[in-house]
Amino acid sequence: MSPMSKEPADLVQALRAAGIRDERLLEAVRTTPRAEFVPASQLAMAYRDVPVAIGQGQVTTQPSLSAMMIESLGLEGREHVLEIGTGLGFQTALLARLAADVVSIEIGPDIARQARDNLARQKVRNVELRVGDGSGGVPDRAPYDAVVVSAAFPEVPAPLIAQVRPSGRLVQPIGPGGHEQVVYFLRTASGLEQRRVLTAARFVQLQGRYGFPQGDRDPL
Repeated sequence: MSPMSKEPADLVQALRAAGIRDERLLEAVRTTPRAEFVPASQLAMAYRDVPVAIGQGQVTTQPSLSAMMIESLGLEGREHVLEIGTGLGFQTALLARLAADVVSIEIGPDIARQARDNLARQKVRNVELRVGDGSGGVPDRAPYDAVVVSAAFPEVPAPLIAQVRPSGRLVQPIGPGGHEQVVYFLRTASGLEQRRVLTAARFVQLQGRYGFPQGDRDPL
């Protein structure tokens, strides 16, 4: 993609080139201005297929990677979705346009406040945004039809497994943080079963009670 890319259509083109085929998802990207979900200092990068720094040692997920994770969930519009790691809300907004409702939890209060403002400006109303330890999920709103985890841990935390509805789906980067495989899981009668590896990627660590201790340095 050209460094001068500056329109949502440019990002849609990049996602198509990366193999994204879900037309509902591509339309959500087209109608959700990423420029409204990045810091002012990063506006030039908004419609390029790259992660951007959002402060506090965090970065957004690269749009094509986020789209790949979302596409794997097969959302049809009826789902109750849990998102671990709100960031500044762009992925949250996409999920909200594709599912019935989204519960999203962000560990950083300042980042969560920015995300809430971003979502409100875009009139995204079917999101419940929590501030707290995402490694334990949001049990009072479970079970979920789909869960997307935007941070890495060597295994799926047990509380998240328990919060996935039977036949529900979960996607998470599995690894130490910085060198992962993004894995799609299906909840079956016998538990959470790995179905396929979507791609290799680099993510920040999942921190919290059921993740890495808070304050550990990510290897990024």
